[in-house]
Amino acid sequence: MTQRQGNEADVIVIGGGTGGYSTALRAAALGLEVVLAERDKVGGTCLHRGCIPSKAMLHAAELVDGIAEARDRWGVKASVDSVDWSALVATRDDIVSRNHKGVEGHLSHAGVVVVRGSAELTSPRTVRIEGYGEVSARRGIVLATGSRPRMLPGLQADGHRVVTSDDALFAPGLPQSVLVLGGGAIGVEYASFHRSMGAEVILVEAAERLVPLEDADVSRHLTRGLKKRGIDVQVDARLLETEVLENGIRATVRTARGETRAVEAERLLVAVGRVPVTDGLGPERAGLAADERGYVAPADWSRLETAVPGIHVVGDLLPPPSLGLAHASFAEGLLVAETLAGLSSPPVDYAAVPRVTYSSPQTAAVGLSEAEARARGIEVSVNTMPLTAVAKGMVHGQGGVVKVVAEREGRVLGVHLVGPNVSEMIAESQLIVGWDAEPSDVARHIHAHPTLSEAVGETFLTLAGRGLHQQ
Repeated sequence: MTQRQGNEADVIVIGGGTGGYSTALRAAALGLEVVLAERDKVGGTCLHRGCIPSKAMLHAAELVDGIAEARDRWGVKASVDSVDWSALVATRDDIVSRNHKGVEGHLSHAGVVVVRGSAELTSPRTVRIEGYGEVSARRGIVLATGSRPRMLPGLQADGHRVVTSDDALFAPGLPQSVLVLGGGAIGVEYASFHRSMGAEVILVEAAERLVPLEDADVSRHLTRGLKKRGIDVQVDARLLETEVLENGIRATVRTARGETRAVEAERLLVAVGRVPVTDGLGPERAGLAADERGYVAPADWSRLETAVPGIHVVGDLLPPPSLGLAHASFAEGLLVAETLAGLSSPPVDYAAVPRVTYSSPQTAAVGLSEAEARARGIEVSVNTMPLTAVAKGMVHGQGGVVKVVAEREGRVLGVHLVGPNVSEMIAESQLIVGWDAEPSDVARHIHAHPTLSEAVGETFLTLAGRGLHQQ
């Protein structure tokens, strides 16, 4: 590793979330000296307020749902008497803490200098870090400052009655009723969690369908599954006004039919997207400017390098086609680190990055939706198969679907799944799409029986003209 000379380093990373710390770890492994500035805790939103704690809580929700299924469907005489919120929180926090210590350990072992403090650009090659001073970058600076929840005008989160996705899991206790505003992945996950924990849930989405960036069939099957669980789903709806009460909130919602509806709930959970964080970063001092949405766009997507040579961007600070997903940030960090080390690194293929919603039912997808493919003028072959068409799907009894979109007589463009455990099933489809496989390529491979993934295999068999259980 290059030895430090005064206040210099090969690479300075601003932000220690998934994109930032993955850049730092890879750069250090390639022999570069790295300074990582983080004003909070390494791991960022994903580890401390998002991906990890929310999935821990959603696992607890799965256990609660499993007890209900055991009783109602399988004759197992069991019930949930109560949920010990403090025990639930303690387990969640232990998982987060162990992950946090693991990341800190990796960074320390790699020789990354981690500085706790806010950082600001002072020139295209220098950064001032609170409590540390000014540092010069010999090779480059990486911007990885992440994002924060978007709030609607006139609303203010108080961490109790009105909460965002960042603080929803840390609000006190379990509410008896929740109004979730936003039907993207985050809103759907929180609606699902609270319903599993016994709350009455109203889910309001302004678009015409839930998870509007996904395939329309995914939205349809997800909505059906959530409604079956008793979640009141309102799409093409608007929140008109909100009043915070002593014991909850009162809201007025305009429904898809143009009717106004009064809603009262203990908690309003706002999940209407996220905005990039550039507070105090000072990009203009380095010759950069954020766009009107707050993103810092690269001039070269193959290197994630901005118009200022040597300044790169990763994570939520990137505009689309970057996805604002932790696993995409890992890939971006690897790319930038290898670029700064002088290596040739393949650009991130965003079309082959899987997208998952960890609700019940789950959704998972990779590649193009049917509508996206047709909008590009591509002639497609589409096959859809319900999970209940295979034995393991019947065992689970939760419905769901496999949908494959392929070029007519050509490669697979997208795979879309809804149902139990599909977050663990999407990896195969990621390889299928990423390697430009054709349905006949997949049809040659045998899927274990009985499994849910067997439905994926059957879907490709039919597309390849070798249908067995699906004609």
